[in-house]
Amino acid sequence: MLLGYARVSTTEQETAAQVAALKAAGCERIYREKASGGRWDRPELHRLLDQLRRGDVLVVWKLDRLSRSLRDVLTIMERLAEAKAGFRSLTEAIDTTTPAGRMMMQMVGAFAEFERAMLRERTRAGLEAARREGRIGGRPPKLTPQQQDEIVRMVSKGRKTAADAARLFGVHPATISRLLSRARAEASFKRAK
Repeated sequence: MLLGYARVSTTEQETAAQVAALKAAGCERIYREKASGGRWDRPELHRLLDQLRRGDVLVVWKLDRLSRSLRDVLTIMERLAEAKAGFRSLTEAIDTTTPAGRMMMQMVGAFAEFERAMLRERTRAGLEAARREGRIGGRPPKLTPQQQDEIVRMVSKGRKTAADAARLFGVHPATISRLLSRARAEASFKRAK
């Protein structure tokens, strides 16, 4: 039996094109997932792997739909071998039911991991360049510096509890806890000077 696996990384994306290609390839059952390919905890993938029987073939539209990690791809290939099942990637024309296909699978997997490592490296370099130019990424702070100072004053003078301050300013108590910890650390550092 041909078992298809279609995956997209975000909930905004759709698996329709992959599913159409898998159906055209003759897949009788198709498992769909919306999860990052870098994660191992993907329920539909594991459900598919648990369903495999001798002679079944796991089919994906493209290798990176299966996983973005060579280690995970190799783990999946081991599971397929244990079940005496095969693997087929439609885009890369890989078919592990043949010796040449098994060799090609290992080479393509290595290139996929290399491509991901290069992307990580470029992203890291871009973030470092942005930091050097004074740009800081991430979510903007929920509290202005003035609000932060007011919270520290209110809580340290006993006018409000940390939980009261969190409700008053509409933030999570952990935000207040981090703010107070940072303020205490800065105060002790100033005293130590």
